[in-house]
Amino acid sequence: MNILKSFKWRLKGVKVYALVGRSGTGKSFRAGLVAKKNQIELMIDDGLLIHNEKIIAGKSAKKEDAYMGAIKTALFDNPTHKEEVKSKLQSTKFKKILLIGTSNKMVAKIAQRLELPEISTYVQIEDVASKEEIETAINSRTREGKHVIPVPSIEVKRDYAHIFYDSIKVFFSRKKTKNFVEKSVVRPMFNKREKGAVTISEAALSQMVLHCVDEHSGNVKVKKITVSQNQAGFNIGIFVNVSFGEQLSGNFHSLQKYITESIERLTGIIINQVDITIDQVSHK
Repeated sequence: MNILKSFKWRLKGVKVYALVGRSGTGKSFRAGLVAKKNQIELMIDDGLLIHNEKIIAGKSAKKEDAYMGAIKTALFDNPTHKEEVKSKLQSTKFKKILLIGTSNKMVAKIAQRLELPEISTYVQIEDVASKEEIETAINSRTREGKHVIPVPSIEVKRDYAHIFYDSIKVFFSRKKTKNFVEKSVVRPMFNKREKGAVTISEAALSQMVLHCVDEHSGNVKVKKITVSQNQAGFNIGIFVNVSFGEQLSGNFHSLQKYITESIERLTGIIINQVDITIDQVSHK
């Protein structure tokens, strides 16, 4: 069956490329350059299917807590995850796809599991990055824990110019405490036009959360939204009012998932967690 489906891809003229390099050598950052040079529309990177710099399916291995969990996600070991990406591939028109992995064996296994044709072109990280650039990427990973996903970055900043630190860092202030955080912990700059930066204000991010709540649970009233960040991603706190008798557990777990998936797909921001606090229960 796999051979038959692979043959169908070949009949459609689909070519598979692979970018290979050790963990932390900057593959994801260089992937966009390889894709642009070879006019590649789709990428598979760490469990994600990316189309023209937008995540369209999958889940990120970079969000896994354990190393083995990350490996399994990157290799599409979970049947549900695998079928989601395969289904999206079937419904997407493309001629070229780039697989990103740490070895030839790894990318070949990804191609096999997603029932793609055999890889026709292998690109080694050393072909597209200098020794110094690779060493810098490794140091960034080992010392600072930075991870890259090849989608346009979104800088989250407040609405006032005087608190925007520079093109790399994002400044958050809570009362009088100050915290500078590396933006690239979540998404390093990978601007499509290579000029300036794509930004979204904290207020706009809050509006997105409000819109998600309204779409999913129109009878839940949001009182306050907080946004914070750590190396795992952004943490969103939502304080709500609900009516007495409202079904809470299942509905709110579903709402958490809806907010996380919607914002990640629309912005490229990694949402580490969404905490919902019931601030008040009112009678109808």
